[in-house]
Amino acid sequence: MNGPDDDAPPEHWRYARHLEALAVAPDRGAEAEVEEVAAVLRDPDRVMAESAVVTHLDRRAVQLLADEEFPAWAGGMAAALAGRPFPERRLREWSLLKAVTRDDPWSAEELTAASDWCQRTAVRLLTSYEALSLLATAARTRRVRNAAADRLRRRTAV
Repeated sequence: MNGPDDDAPPEHWRYARHLEALAVAPDRGAEAEVEEVAAVLRDPDRVMAESAVVTHLDRRAVQLLADEEFPAWAGGMAAALAGRPFPERRLREWSLLKAVTRDDPWSAEELTAASDWCQRTAVRLLTSYEALSLLATAARTRRVRNAAADRLRRRTAV
């Protein structure tokens, strides 16, 4: 997907181009990353642009989950995402996962009200006994409840 001469629809090559630009933006600094996110969100195809940004958020948040830079990064991203409900929610959910990871304040209500995506991601990434126990009993889907219970069993078996 190199450009408009491909047989792919234009939004496909723009999506790929946006992901490439977003991937290298952090190398240029936090401000450049925020500016690149804002630029992508100006694409006329709102759904495609938000999808590219959420993919970027997911990639960066995983990299920064154990990093002290996460709060500053999330603050910059929040400003760029203002008024975009789907990316804003994803960033809030990554911030929730970060709070659980760092043992910062978080609430059971937040985690049980989180999206299925967030709950699945929590089971995959988190080691918090409290969070996994909560998800094993109160997650929205049986899939997440079972996965959390399995993580707890494996944790106690070690």
